[in-house]
Amino acid sequence: MALNLEKPVSSKDRKSHYESSEPENYSRSRCPQECLGHPDEYRGPLKNRSCTDVICLLIFIVFVVLWAVIGIWGFRNGDPNTLLVPKDSSGLRCGLDKEVKNYKYLFFFELTECLAASTPFTGCSTKQVCVESCPNATFYYETSSKNLQALPYCNYKVRTTAYDENECPKWFLPSTSLLNRCVSNVVDRKDNQWKLPFVQTDEIYRFNQNLNPVRMWLNLAVHNGVTIVKDDENIHKFASQVINDLVNSWQKILIGLAVALVICLIYIFMLRWIAGVMVWISIVGVLAALSAATYFSYTTWQYWKTKNANNQLSSSANTKQNIFLALFIIVAIVLGNVLLVLIFLRSRIVLAIALIKEGSRAVSSVTSVLFFPVFPWILQGGIIAYAVIAGVYLASSGEPLYQYGNVTDECQTDSNHSITANTVCSPKNLPTSGSCSSVTCSFIGIKNDAYYSYLQGINIFGFFWLAFFVSAFGQMTLAQVFAQWYWTRPKRDLPFFALTAAIYRTIRYHLGTLAFGSLIIAICRMIRVMLEYVDKKLKKYDNAFTRAILCCLKCFFWCLEKFLKFINKNAYIMCAIHGKNFCASAKDAFTLLLNNIVRVFVLDKVTDFLFFLSKLLVTFGVGAIAYVFFVTDYISFVDNSEIQYGLAPVVAIMIATYLIATLFFNVYSMAVDTLFLCFLEDSEKNNGKDRPYYMSRNLMRILGKRNKPVKTD
Repeated sequence: MALNLEKPVSSKDRKSHYESSEPENYSRSRCPQECLGHPDEYRGPLKNRSCTDVICLLIFIVFVVLWAVIGIWGFRNGDPNTLLVPKDSSGLRCGLDKEVKNYKYLFFFELTECLAASTPFTGCSTKQVCVESCPNATFYYETSSKNLQALPYCNYKVRTTAYDENECPKWFLPSTSLLNRCVSNVVDRKDNQWKLPFVQTDEIYRFNQNLNPVRMWLNLAVHNGVTIVKDDENIHKFASQVINDLVNSWQKILIGLAVALVICLIYIFMLRWIAGVMVWISIVGVLAALSAATYFSYTTWQYWKTKNANNQLSSSANTKQNIFLALFIIVAIVLGNVLLVLIFLRSRIVLAIALIKEGSRAVSSVTSVLFFPVFPWILQGGIIAYAVIAGVYLASSGEPLYQYGNVTDECQTDSNHSITANTVCSPKNLPTSGSCSSVTCSFIGIKNDAYYSYLQGINIFGFFWLAFFVSAFGQMTLAQVFAQWYWTRPKRDLPFFALTAAIYRTIRYHLGTLAFGSLIIAICRMIRVMLEYVDKKLKKYDNAFTRAILCCLKCFFWCLEKFLKFINKNAYIMCAIHGKNFCASAKDAFTLLLNNIVRVFVLDKVTDFLFFLSKLLVTFGVGAIAYVFFVTDYISFVDNSEIQYGLAPVVAIMIATYLIATLFFNVYSMAVDTLFLCFLEDSEKNNGKDRPYYMSRNLMRILGKRNKPVKTD
């Protein structure tokens, strides 16, 4: 790509450059017009830019305005209280409707009936009433001498009279308010840690002494989820205890995350100088960890196998034997694959390390890029919040629907018309006498207008488009910084505010390009969401042919989205260098990558693989520290008596550590991808003679290239 070199370069400046970055006998001749750019004339990415893809930017702005208008309409016509505020069995909204204005808490007569997995879809069948406050004492009507204690939690019409078994709860426990619902910690009915003074324990599962609302609802979620898979009390107990361990150790987990953050920063800080050593340490460390895991799982499997052969042990021991056998097979396969990759790609690893070193130098020159991803993350958080809030308001903009419940065969209205269970009802017309006095009219959902689906579809598409737009903004900004670093000679001429300048250029010239690229990805993602919706609707027909077609379509669009993201990222890099529009940049990037297909799919992926190994090393390192901290007794001053399964917080810390490491290494990955594309551009456009290479001496040495001196007349 030719540059118009209009301004002559002084011999003094040219001499200063060659003394600092080129051999002494390098030619003083000027770079021809067809070269990419001579070090003395080319100072980073194109500065004299023009706005790109303006039409796409205008469409994007119009859509954002439309999305905002839809959100405003939802805010004006929707009422989230319809969905969020609790309602009693009569459909009255606690704390809002006139009849229950002073009763803002919802009390369940039989909370255990709400544990069914179908509750989110069918509603809780037990009677529910609005109360002034949640109970703070234990009550059971057969043993309590003061039945008046239950009157505040009875049906409204009997709260001032005597206790009525049909209109009052039979029992309740001290409860706490969660989203204005009175809840207790209900888990398993086995192994009661605290029992009520009555025999009917089948009505209740188990009540934990600690009424932590977070733990309670996590327990309920785990309980219901596990029940769907298998009704096994041991699994229930284990899952609930894991949740309890995580809640009890949350402060220690935060300390572990702080340690993970420090270790990630230290690791990246060391990459600035000894990238090659750190990469080889990562490789050796991962191999050592996988080898140790293979040995440990094999020896443990042999131990349980021998023990089971000699003695008839419990099913739990057999389960452990099978678990460690599966673990041994999985880890051994992973270890074998890693070894094969390292053996066959060992010649490429050296070049990959050189690119990582170049990326380390680039990041060290502009260290602020390490923390730049926080800015797009904040923007994406705002987009997610807006989309969710707008979706809730839109969902609540219709008419509420209520459904009859707790209908007996004998129930009839005063006009002798039968009431059918699970049919639509109105809280205002709910019968209050006769055999139908126990009938409930519970809220089940919102009946929206016909255009609701279109509004919600625009809201979902807007979320995808803006989320991908912000992600593209981060990629374009980082690409401009690293591209400017690559094409700047000498490196001391790199602007101090390179990141700020890159942000300005992206906003000033290339928002249309970002809108174009993100629109393509958003359309692809929306198609995938629609396919998932269609698949869910067609599952009830159980047609093998349609399932196969949908599976192929979902797989195709998943692959297409991955490919488009790859092309988009490289198009943003080319746009960052040359300032062209999206289509031209994508064409140039695709052509350049296609001409170097072997390097692209080997070298670039090897680099990604090495970054993955580094993230694994950091994760396993922090995991080892957490294991010593939570599981072993080497640290005597740490009290882990409240934790039954020490591996639970260890696994949580390892997962969070991997996410933190991914945040930082994504910057390095973008640096390497940008420098790799710049390196390919440099190799194709320049020849090392009259058009000198911009790549570092280390890269030229590895590739067998060099800048040759040109003889002058």
